[in-house]
Amino acid sequence: MDTDNKFLLLRNYDLWCHLSDEEYENLNVSHHFIEAKKGDYIYFDSYHLNKLYFVKDGYIKIGYIDEEGNEIIKEIIREGEIFGQFALEKNNLNGEFARAYKGNVSLCAFSIEDFEKLLKKRPDLAIKYSKQVGEKLRRAEFRLLTMLNKDVRSRLLAFFYHLAMVDGYRGEGVSYTMNNFLTHEDIAKLIGSTRQTVTTFINELDDEGLLKLTRKKIILHDAKKIKTLVMAE
Repeated sequence: MDTDNKFLLLRNYDLWCHLSDEEYENLNVSHHFIEAKKGDYIYFDSYHLNKLYFVKDGYIKIGYIDEEGNEIIKEIIREGEIFGQFALEKNNLNGEFARAYKGNVSLCAFSIEDFEKLLKKRPDLAIKYSKQVGEKLRRAEFRLLTMLNKDVRSRLLAFFYHLAMVDGYRGEGVSYTMNNFLTHEDIAKLIGSTRQTVTTFINELDDEGLLKLTRKKIILHDAKKIKTLVMAE
């Protein structure tokens, strides 16, 4: 893909849509487009990582390996999101890995130094970026508080409702449908449970008419009731 087409792809996203050609050049974007196949690691030992990544297409699994050799999933990054050294600090990821998930992915990467120079010149971009980082931190806080304070069923309901909010649900309408990119095993790891327990509760919630999971879709049949349950627990 030539440089002009790469710039055009980035300009489809709000964070980058108002950058000039010169500003793109200063980010060295043309040298840092990455295409990765399913299962490839974008990085594995991230102690000395000095880059920020932006997902153009596909999914990225973020996690780490615990002392017993188990894979712990922290989050799954989707198109339009950022990952890596998003706090713009060096050496603070503590062994985190990032891996192409579900299929091939397209990314672009920037060094922290190049991105910081751009933010200093473009305060409007800095504001947009700070909002995106703030949303990531709020999601992390939500997940932590949910895991600390709720039982598995409640964590599962909260997980699906929050996923819908991130996807675009704003409380309008009773039902909400979104694409499913998660397995039961993924969900279990993300809410701190087991696959068998998650499957049991998903089946129960399906029987109750609250939600349904298929291979391609997550359907909240009664999103408003799910919100009520989440807020009440």
